[in-house]
Amino acid sequence: MNSSLTSKSPTTSDCDVEVIVRRPTPSNARRYTLLLIFCITQFLYALTNSALFSAIPSLVRKFGFTQSQSVWIISAYQLTFASFLLMSGKISDIYSPKYTFITGKFIIGVISIGLGFVSDSILFLALRALSGTAASLTIPSALALLVGLFPEPRHQAVAIAAFGAWGAIGIVLGLITGALFVEYVSWSWVFWFVSTVIIPTTLISAVLIPSQTKNVVRESGFTKFRSLDITGISILTVAVILFIFAVTTGSITGWGSAMTLAPLAIAIAMTAVFFYWEALQPIECAAIPSSTWFIPNFSVLFGMALLPYFWWANIFTTYVSLWQDVYKWSAISSAVHMLPIGITAFVFSFANRVKGLSSMSAKWPILCGALMMMSALVLFAFADTPDKYWPLVFPGFIVGSAGAMLVNISANIAIFRATPPSMAGTVGAIFNCGLQLGSAVGLAAVSSIQASVQNRNGGPSNYEGQSAGFWFMLSCISVAAMAVLVFYRTDTARNRVEGTVVCDGK
Repeated sequence: MNSSLTSKSPTTSDCDVEVIVRRPTPSNARRYTLLLIFCITQFLYALTNSALFSAIPSLVRKFGFTQSQSVWIISAYQLTFASFLLMSGKISDIYSPKYTFITGKFIIGVISIGLGFVSDSILFLALRALSGTAASLTIPSALALLVGLFPEPRHQAVAIAAFGAWGAIGIVLGLITGALFVEYVSWSWVFWFVSTVIIPTTLISAVLIPSQTKNVVRESGFTKFRSLDITGISILTVAVILFIFAVTTGSITGWGSAMTLAPLAIAIAMTAVFFYWEALQPIECAAIPSSTWFIPNFSVLFGMALLPYFWWANIFTTYVSLWQDVYKWSAISSAVHMLPIGITAFVFSFANRVKGLSSMSAKWPILCGALMMMSALVLFAFADTPDKYWPLVFPGFIVGSAGAMLVNISANIAIFRATPPSMAGTVGAIFNCGLQLGSAVGLAAVSSIQASVQNRNGGPSNYEGQSAGFWFMLSCISVAAMAVLVFYRTDTARNRVEGTVVCDGK
């Protein structure tokens, strides 16, 4: 493809114009400064969401959320981030990764200022949702810019690994940062701190990022608009919002009420419409091409992609609320007790470098990680008093978080091995969408189950609600693990890679 492009002069038509732009490689100082900025951006996103777990009890009191409604504090961001991530990669490719990154990041900075001043719950959740949409613009564009800035395979791998590692660091430090702000200042400073870093680094990015780092195809306005699949993304977003609303309402109005059944039925119908719509779209215009689901192992790996954030988010939310609201621990004490989760996740983010693990079929690390998450949930189900932190909760944090990260990195690697290189961008967006949706939908389901059980058994101080949530999580992970055990094909990735090599050699 590239050779044919370089051998011909650019072509012009009434609709599309193909332009090839070549820029000299920026200096090392410029490249690594930009790498630092991209890493700081990833760090701040992770830090904000992690810090909010420490601030949830304060936000619940501030805005008057019920326990089941409080999931929207996290889910409002994750839902729009996940849905629009499917579209943001195309925006970055069609337009410019530089301006896509700068636009999304600047919007995040402005919204973060406003979030600190909000006193209305609806406006707060709306701004959280908008910030998720803006954040989705920055991740694919940052990765595209990294690939252009570091074309050498070895340096490129290091840059992408650093980009991911800073997210894990943000999770660890976010717990402490959020606790410090809540304890000594206000939850508003979680957002104001982000804006004081985001806005200046956005201005620096605008100056340092090269105007173009790769070949760009400039298309007509209609062609660009159609390829974004705004209709499909909108249908999916509304469907998930209605589903979460139905699940969170069920614990309040009853599972047989119209307020629960009507949005649930509409959500299911809209999900079916979404898949039908995607099947009608050309591959280049579909957010999730229907052919993607028929790639060997893809469906089962997408199912596993729902689990890591599903596990982490529910553990964070459950224990922070329990410790601060029931046990009356301080925000800082709660954050310190949560640190084993973040530290373990960071350490195991490098597990793919362990000798022998990278060459092993991903089926076995995934199953091992799922078993570790399930083992931790069994420990949590019986940790019904504060004195059981060290014998049950602490080892559960380490074992479960290690398992979640093992599933995350193994499924991530496997899904790209099973996918044709031409679909790597689409598949990467779908995988990350699965991570976020697993958290958003899982938080709603588990919180609703906990609230329903607690309402029948004496309130949050009764541990039966938390225990029921853990058993539900265990059943979900068990079903996904069984699917991997039965349906995962261990020879698919190897055959596809070997076929590609032969074809390239020929």
